[in-house]
Amino acid sequence: MCEHANKTVGSKAIVILGTQWGDEGKGKIVDLLSQSAHVVCRCQGGNNAGHTVVVNGVMYDFHLLPSGLLNPDCLNVIGNGVVIHLPGLFDEIEKNESKGLTNWHDRLFVSSRAHLVFDFHQAADSMEESGKGQNQIGTTKKGIGPAYSCKAARSGIRVCDLIHDFCLFSERFKWLANLYMQRYPTLKVDIDSELKRYKEFRDRLAPLVRDTITFLSNEFRQPNRRIIVEGANATMLDIDFGTYPMVTSSNCSVGGVYTGLGIPPHVVGKIYGVAKAYCTRVGRGVFPTEMDKKTDEIVRKRGNEYGVTTQRARRCGWFDAFQLSYVDKINGFSALAVTKLDILDEFDEVKIGVEYLIGGKIIDYYPASQEELQTVCVKYITLPGWKSPTSNVRSFDGLPLNARNYIEKLEELVNIPIKWIGVGSSRDATICRCVQDKH
Repeated sequence: MCEHANKTVGSKAIVILGTQWGDEGKGKIVDLLSQSAHVVCRCQGGNNAGHTVVVNGVMYDFHLLPSGLLNPDCLNVIGNGVVIHLPGLFDEIEKNESKGLTNWHDRLFVSSRAHLVFDFHQAADSMEESGKGQNQIGTTKKGIGPAYSCKAARSGIRVCDLIHDFCLFSERFKWLANLYMQRYPTLKVDIDSELKRYKEFRDRLAPLVRDTITFLSNEFRQPNRRIIVEGANATMLDIDFGTYPMVTSSNCSVGGVYTGLGIPPHVVGKIYGVAKAYCTRVGRGVFPTEMDKKTDEIVRKRGNEYGVTTQRARRCGWFDAFQLSYVDKINGFSALAVTKLDILDEFDEVKIGVEYLIGGKIIDYYPASQEELQTVCVKYITLPGWKSPTSNVRSFDGLPLNARNYIEKLEELVNIPIKWIGVGSSRDATICRCVQDKH
């Protein structure tokens, strides 16, 4: 008999990822599933991400905090793959406390291996972006790119450095701050003031810090634990697979789950993708299914399409089935959640991008370069709209016929079952369908 044949199977993770350029409503789906969760984890990104969750009419904004904090019985992990701006973290906690968040002290765990984002990272981010002129990426200027750059260059400073030995932390901080001031002559860092501030942060952070690898390993060994991994950003912003260079600085596809939490592949069970019933994108970059100006403005107004983190207006486009099929090749989705269907309620007709053509020829790959992607012509199919409100509907059969046809056509085109349909911002404005997961 195999030596490990009697090993306990334990629990599997549910992974929730964005399928477009972010802002798909992942926080709402995480919140919905986390009502019965034991653990919710963040695995990558920083406070450049933003999840909005509406509960009992109260809007909570999460940037670094896992959305599972709204469940008073749920443990929450900020993993090693996240880059943490401590002033932003504690400010976020205080703001959500003022809205009713309670009992978080014993339910929030921060990885000792996570890297820190400093104010000078944010200042450098802003200066680099401004210096690019017409080639600006559209960064949130939250210092995420510079912090990940330090991590890759092995000059980053981690949570464990701050907690374990403040004298050593001080030496590393001084060295790194001076390095940044040399690189950016107009940048000024009051090192003594910052060290005083971080000593205070250290005292507040210390009770939250632990080896999250060991913690999660123990959780997965237990049977019947509901563990959710909450992705930030989305695959089209992935550093490897997104529309480079207009992307974020981390892997926000499924690979980032393993490296950002230190978990093995076999503990991941279901992988759910979240997509809007249309597409949006913040900032610059090629957007193949972008709507005409008039339609764009209608959707932006109806959907309140402004960034949670930056309040920048989002560009709006039609659902891109070709793109989502590409994203599925990378992630292998078990099922999808399609959000904000209600935003399309007033349209006479709705479009879906189904094929990409270059030079009149259909292509079967998603172009890697911006320059090639700019030459793409999108082939659409047009479906009749439903011209009827859906925000109060709570069953699939209760949707107007043309709305059901739209969802079923999306399902057919991407060959992934659609399990949830969002028809409003609140937690209960979600239609759950009894469909079988693909994997």
